[in-house]
Amino acid sequence: MSNILKGKVALVTGGSRGLGAATAEALAGQGADVAISYVTSAEKAEAVVETLRARGVRALAIQSDQADMAAARPLVEKVVAYFGKLDILVNNAAIAVQGKTVDAPDLDTVNLDRQWQINVMGAVATTRAAAPVLSDGGRIIFIGSALGTHVPFTGAADYAGTKAAIIGYAKGVARDLGGRNITANVIQPGVMPTDMAAEVLGDGVPDALMNLHAIRRIATLEEVSALVCHLAGPNGGYITGGVIDVAGGLAI
Repeated sequence: MSNILKGKVALVTGGSRGLGAATAEALAGQGADVAISYVTSAEKAEAVVETLRARGVRALAIQSDQADMAAARPLVEKVVAYFGKLDILVNNAAIAVQGKTVDAPDLDTVNLDRQWQINVMGAVATTRAAAPVLSDGGRIIFIGSALGTHVPFTGAADYAGTKAAIIGYAKGVARDLGGRNITANVIQPGVMPTDMAAEVLGDGVPDALMNLHAIRRIATLEEVSALVCHLAGPNGGYITGGVIDVAGGLAI
């Protein structure tokens, strides 16, 4: 365990499973105290918290639905009330809706619209709530997707659109908060071993998609969470407005 983030407080949205849980554990491994948010998986969230506390850091799980923009401010207030401050925000919570081409007669517009609400407006609301209380020199890290800048297959227009929107927003946030030495960056993972990926792709990555990767495998959660830690740490202080792929060359 390193202490490079000792004394820092991080909030990871959607931290009860998948990349969110791995990121929370990686930040704790660097010494940060960590809050995670979750929607329904209370048991999983508490298991993550126990793992974090076993590393010797303070940890807290907070139930909060990112689909509800009004929930963002209470979430941030609970973090500050418990830990006394907030230094690092990781906007990780998101959903992926199985897509169809935009001209499909049976397009599931209800769930696609909910995807925009959670992936974009929810992240915006959390960022707005956190920005006034975030410590000077703090970090905001958005978990995007390689699909935000490169769409190699059909049926992903809405998901890709939500992740592209995050890029523009993060760049604006970087500009707005740069005077306080707060950085804002987007990490764009490719396919990862998560429940979200399994829901969309099934049991494995199709060969046609895997063949588009220069490095012919999917990302590990550890590779992505390690980049989060780098951007959150002291060596990430001059990186802002960036969009960094962790996608094995999918977009080259």
